[in-house]
Amino acid sequence: MSTFEEIYRTYSEDVYRFSCWLCGNPIEAEDIVSETFLRLWGSRDSLQVATMKAYLLTIARNVYVSRRRRSSRYERLSDSPQDKSPSPDEESETKDELEVLKSAIAELPEGERTAFLMRTKCELSYEEIARALGISLSAAKVRVHRSRIKLSQKFMTTGD
Repeated sequence: MSTFEEIYRTYSEDVYRFSCWLCGNPIEAEDIVSETFLRLWGSRDSLQVATMKAYLLTIARNVYVSRRRRSSRYERLSDSPQDKSPSPDEESETKDELEVLKSAIAELPEGERTAFLMRTKCELSYEEIARALGISLSAAKVRVHRSRIKLSQKFMTTGD
């Protein structure tokens, strides 16, 4: 088995990129990476190196989901409803392809977004995704496929 330092050097950038795509905030992504490796450090089970990347991404996803649950409990409500529709200036700014893609990915349901990012950004196989998410191989393929369809539909409707 590799040392903790070797594991960190090998996978920390992948976990960071994955976390960044999940939460959309580089500072929060750093916190997720830290907590992910802290949990790995605390784990005394023997780990299979062949599945280390998928294992770490699963931990990162669980940390992200746990943070979302905690933050939603404490979300403060505003006194008056706010108009969330973008102004014409904001609409023109969001035409940048990368920003449109990021927002489209963020709008995907969490399960589909996670499977899509594991497949496209982290280059995991469908089998690894299925194992990491605790779903069947078919379900992993369906989640990635659905997310791709939704993203392509989003680009068709924005005129890009």
